[in-house]
Formats: sequence, C-alpha cells, structure tokens
Amino acid sequence: MVLQVTNSPFNQEQVELLNRILPSLTDNQRVWLSGYLSALQGAAGAAAVPAAAAPAAAPAQAKEATVLFGSQTGNSNGLAKKLAKKLEAQGVQVTLSSMSDFKPNGLKKVQNLLIVVSTHGEGEPPDNAIAFYEFLHSKRAPKLDGMQFSVLALGDTSYEYFCQTGKDFDARLEELGAKRLTPRVDCDVDFADAAAEWMDQVAGSLNGASAAAAVSGGAEAPAAGAAESEYSRSNPFQAEVLENLNLNGRGSDRETRHVELSLEGSGLQYEAGDSLGVYPENHPRLVDELIEAMGWKADEPVAVNKNGEQKPLRDALLRNFEITVLTKPLLEQVAKLASNSGIGELLEAGREQELRAYTNGRDLLDLVQDYSLKGIPAGEIAAVLRKMPPRLYSIASSPKAYPDEVHLTVRTVRYEAQGRNRYGVCSVHLSERVQPGDSLPVFVQSNPSFKLPENGDTPIIMIGPGTGVAPFRAFLGEREETGAAGKSWLFYGDQHFATDFLYQVEWQRWLKDGVLTRMDVAFSRDTDEKVYVQHRMLEKSRELYQWLQEGACVYVCGDEKKMAHDVHAALATILEQEGGLSPEEAVEYLNRMQQQKRYQRDVY
Repeated sequence: MVLQVTNSPFNQEQVELLNRILPSLTDNQRVWLSGYLSALQGAAGAAAVPAAAAPAAAPAQAKEATVLFGSQTGNSNGLAKKLAKKLEAQGVQVTLSSMSDFKPNGLKKVQNLLIVVSTHGEGEPPDNAIAFYEFLHSKRAPKLDGMQFSVLALGDTSYEYFCQTGKDFDARLEELGAKRLTPRVDCDVDFADAAAEWMDQVAGSLNGASAAAAVSGGAEAPAAGAAESEYSRSNPFQAEVLENLNLNGRGSDRETRHVELSLEGSGLQYEAGDSLGVYPENHPRLVDELIEAMGWKADEPVAVNKNGEQKPLRDALLRNFEITVLTKPLLEQVAKLASNSGIGELLEAGREQELRAYTNGRDLLDLVQDYSLKGIPAGEIAAVLRKMPPRLYSIASSPKAYPDEVHLTVRTVRYEAQGRNRYGVCSVHLSERVQPGDSLPVFVQSNPSFKLPENGDTPIIMIGPGTGVAPFRAFLGEREETGAAGKSWLFYGDQHFATDFLYQVEWQRWLKDGVLTRMDVAFSRDTDEKVYVQHRMLEKSRELYQWLQEGACVYVCGDEKKMAHDVHAALATILEQEGGLSPEEAVEYLNRMQQQKRYQRDVY
C-alpha cells in the first residue's frame, strides 16, 4: 500500500519521507517501530493525568516464553525461529528449542509454552517430537495449572489426519490444566498467512507492557549474522536451469531427472541435508480440459490472492492454483457453490470411507465431470482453490563442491487412473517442459534435523534407495571437500543394475578414492526373489552392529510409508540379534539414537 495525502493524515513532505523508508524496513524494524509509537502514545496519555492521581510505578517485569518445535522437513523449525525473533523484538525473554532437545522435567517451570509442530505420515509426530509427545501423554506428565499455551499446527488437508499432532498437543495440555493463551491454529500447506496471524495473536496476548520495555532498550532485535537472502518461500528466486538429464538407461521403466540450477546472484545459501522448494506448473493439457469442461474463457481475469491481484484464468490455473488434489475442505466449499450437485451427500456423517476412496487419486476435472459443475463462474471456483504448494526435494549437491549451484534428483511420476493419464505435477513439468536456459521459482528449505555430524571422524551409515540417495551424494561431496576422515557406508537400491543405478560412476570414484568406505546394493528386479536395502542390512548385521557400537550416525532418506518402516524394523532386529537386546530395549536404543541425533530421517 502506497501512502498518499488523500488516504492519510500526513502532508506531502511527510508522505514522501514515509514512502521512501517504510518499504526498506525489516520485519523486526517494523515491530520495534510499532512498539515505540505505542509507548510514545502511552507516555503522552500518562503525562495528561495529574501527578497526584498517578499510582506509584512498579518496575516492569519482562515476559518469558518457551517456544518448542517439532519438525520433519524444517517448516516448523523456521516458523519457531521467526516467532522467537518477533517476541524478542518486543521484549519477551524467549527459550527456543526443538522438542528433542528440551528436558521434559523443566516443563513445570514454564509459564508460557508456544508449540509449533507438524504432523507426519498418518497422524504421527515428527521424529524430533516423538519423545516429548510420549512423555506428555504418559503418566509422568506433570500438572500444568500455572501454564498458558498456544499451538500452531502444520499439516495437509489432503491427508485424513490433518494436523493431528498439533491437535493432540492442544488437547493434552488442556487436560493437564494449562490454559490457552490463544486458540490453536491449523495450517494447510499454504501456511504463511495463517502462521503470521497466529504469531500476531500470541505476541499481542503476551505483550501487555512489553512495547514500552522495547523502547527502553531491552528488546533490540537479535544481531544479524550472515546476510540473509531476499528470496524465500513467499518470494522465490528465478533460478536458471543449467542441466536437465535422464539418469536412467535405455529400456528402463523409470525416468529420473538430474537437474542442475544456478543460484548465482540470489544470496541463497544451503547445507548438505537441506531441501530445495520448487514451484511447478500444472500440466497445460489438464488446464485446457478443465477450462473446456466448465465452459470458461481462458483469458477471463480471476483474483489469485487476498490482495485482489488478477491474472488471466489459464495463467492462474497453470501457476497459482492446485488442481490435482481433492481435499475435504475443497469439496465442502464447492458443495456450497453447487448445492444441488450431490457433493453434499458425499460429505455426510457415516460416509467417511466413501469420501476417502473418492478423493484418493482424483483431481478437480474429475469432480467437475462427475458432479456436472459446468456453469459455476471461474472466479467463484478460483476463490476456494488452494495456492499451488511448492514441492520439496532433498538437495543432491554440496555447496562446497558446487558453489552457486544446487542439484536435484527427481523421479518422474506418470500413471493411469479412472480412465485418464495422470502426472506428477512437478516431476513431469521438469521432465517434459523445462530445458537448460529456462528458469524455475525456487527457495531453500533448511532442515536442521538431517545434518552430517560436526565431527568429521564420526562414521556414517546412509540408507537411500532410488531418489532417496540424493542427499547422500551431497554428504559425500561435502566430506570430500572438507577432508573428513570418518568412514562411510551406503546402502542403495533400485529395480535393475543395468538401467537404474543412479550416479554409479560417482559412487565408484568415491569408493576408489576412499571417500566412500563401502557400498551395498539391492536391485529388486534382477533376481527371482525381490531384495531390498533392509535385506542387505540384515545380511551385514554383524558389521553394521559394530559400526553402531563405534558411534556411527545412521541416515535414512526416501519413502516413509514402507521403506522407512522396514529399515527401522531391520535396525531393531540387528540390535536384538547382535546386541542381545529385548524388543523393548532395541526400541529404547533407537529412541536414544534419535535424541542424540545419531539416527536421522528425511522421509516423505
């Protein structure tokens, strides 16, 4: 918004000064200025009161808050840091910690608890929240009558157990006697606005007198470290595509793209283990079929955000809106627009399983055709669609090995369902419609929960079938550049040795040079009996157990639903067989490894 003499109480000179300075302010500077102006107003009001009527001033006590986050991919971590900075800038003394690092026996001393947590898998807490979650839901959890709390829950409405972990924390804290500082907020994949509103509510509830405290000098924003890039999730960088290759050999049933992007001039920085967010485009064929099925005009303008910015419909459907996933909230909104369509019946209580079956694998075009929605204005449908969510990919390069570049390993998804060809939105965009010289909107997603050990002498065990091997290419590139002496072991699997051995030449070079100590592979379609990485782990159980005893860190990347569970079970079996542990002791051993950051997973 641009200030003008006509829409503000300022004169022309003041308006020009404000329009020059306001856009240049950081979030912390805006917060500080807001508090400063509030304090000035308060001081002016106080001065108007006769001295005899003024009560004796009591020394202001700084507010305290504990911010805990549970994060699998880094979103909750990033939001928790943003909240901590916001509160510190307003004079609040903040303790910021991941749930895995927080000592539960200190919970009784916490007055204001702020939780930022994602939901993982089928309603499960993320790895670094498991121990705290279990403690809070156990008989050991203390009464928390003196505590205030608030929860920001991250999730995805396309999953049945949307924001379940946040809901569980919210309900359990209330059961233990704590009082809500502000109501819980549940965020979908487009979480920026809802998260910002929650932070404002929390800050407002905490900061009775802290704005005045900020003016007195006790709430300066934290000193900036390395200069931050201006590019982020909400302001992605247009990265030039340097290379886009198919890693699979001729005759493979699979297509896996190796994509190299330039970050030159962006200021974006990342570490091995981080992810890159990519904003893709929907398939033009699907967009055109949807426009035709609804009888819309491709050049009709529609609003694409809350600010009222408009774009031609086809452009908006290509780049701004998600149209390949059906969620219950979307169906509820469309049912209001088409009350006679029959969608409302599908949403009735008792038909949850039928709803789940319908939404699984179908898209907006299916909904339009199945329920005869032609005739609803394009603007009304656009108003209820989710924003296009970014796709996160584990970065497959070390920034030390490839300065100003970032590499991705992306498997192309194509399949047929309900009589139509379906496409992975981002993977097919990359494989079919992106060439070197093109650009992609990207941002770096930090993932502190998936990092190499600080001590380069520490042994590492990496388990990553298929594209799950991507971050381990980054890990080994990093270790090569830093000269880390710790031994390393990679378990890798795919379908066929001849056509699906991703980055084979690089692994062989690292084996020859000693950067990679040993490698075990499992190609499931090359033998009569399917062999996977967990089978190779069990075959090498004695050596693997010895590495664990030597303090090795274990990293798992890839499919969460099956592979990660099978690998976890294999680790437990190895501990039982080679270490003589009971099943319960093996589980506790793995829990301790997670708490010690010796067992880290990047699973999806």
